[in-house]
Amino acid sequence: MMTLSALLLNLAGAALVYLASGQQKLMKSPLHVMARLAGWLLIIAGAARWLKVAGTGAGLAAALTTLMLAWVILPYLAWWRSADVTETNTP
Repeated sequence: MMTLSALLLNLAGAALVYLASGQQKLMKSPLHVMARLAGWLLIIAGAARWLKVAGTGAGLAAALTTLMLAWVILPYLAWWRSADVTETNTP
């Protein structure tokens, strides 16, 4: 259960940081700056949880891998969503 909470904290934090970025393409406008701060706090809480669950080395690796996974998937989801919208709107 603690592993799942660490995973969800990191994924939610990474999503908030991404969605508060000016470069994100999932929403029409980025989230407020406070969302980015909340995202970083969730990432720190998730990393602390990973460190407690798995130890220093494995916890750090798990936290960074979770962040990497989220920050790679989110832009692809935005691209996939925009490609799907483009296909349905073309005559």
